[in-house]
Amino acid sequence: MTSATATFLLSAPDQPGLVARFAGFFFELGLNIIDSSNHATVRQPAAKGESLSHGGRFHMRLVVDLGALASPQALARLGDSTSRRALEAAFGELAEGLAAKWSVGYSDVPPKIAILVTRESSCLYDLILRQKQGELPCEIALIISNHPTLESVAEGFRIPFFTLPVTADTKRDQEEKLLALLRRHHVSLVVLARYMQVLTDAFLADAPPVINIHHGFLPAFQGARPYFQAFDRGVKLVGATAHYATKDLDEGPIIEQDVVRVNHGMGPEELSRVGRDVERVVLARAVRSHLERRVVVEGRRTIVL
Repeated sequence: MTSATATFLLSAPDQPGLVARFAGFFFELGLNIIDSSNHATVRQPAAKGESLSHGGRFHMRLVVDLGALASPQALARLGDSTSRRALEAAFGELAEGLAAKWSVGYSDVPPKIAILVTRESSCLYDLILRQKQGELPCEIALIISNHPTLESVAEGFRIPFFTLPVTADTKRDQEEKLLALLRRHHVSLVVLARYMQVLTDAFLADAPPVINIHHGFLPAFQGARPYFQAFDRGVKLVGATAHYATKDLDEGPIIEQDVVRVNHGMGPEELSRVGRDVERVVLARAVRSHLERRVVVEGRRTIVL
């Protein structure tokens, strides 16, 4: 049986020796680093009209084998404690001294996610099947929809399903109920799997991170029938973008994108089918990157380690 691992994700002001400092911390504990990646952004001068420069930050992801956490070497460094809390406290002291922001997750404690849907089932089915096959390291705690259409899908996989209808008059009340469900089920990530509602700023301020998927064309077609617009314009590529939801609609930090080449012989229905395929893949990649603690948000963009 393999031992549990801890994945540390951190960001700090860039300076020489950071790789050695963080790697050395685990070396001194006798813990083996089984995967690591890092990236430093170059400081950019402030743009016209801005007062602050950008960049100059160091980002790192470390996956550590916890099998030796109870070893004499680790005990001596952690004050005779084998607890993960003691490990986090010691790492926190190092991080604080370097002005680093950090988080940690454990392989034997899968995060709980909520999937929000409306009537389209393709992304929902894909996420459930990937989770069941072990491709997404998480627990799908619940599925929430503003329509009952997909309740049978949730029942088939024995996942709790909640219907929260929404109108312009009831939207805020519906979002309060939604937040209560997220808290009750200890959800740490919300996935919008073709959830056809705009989330308010107030909801996003109180919710866990939210990942959204939407079609991404060149040019970008908006409205309820984007693939018919794409057909009318004779597009040569269809694509999708997964991003974190922010108060700026469809302008949050991008996590994953992809495109597929199409041709003049494809009608709107065929374009829509191809679009659904790429949406499923892009959303799954984005969710997996987040669950594996690979994504660092830096301003309006992401760094995926």
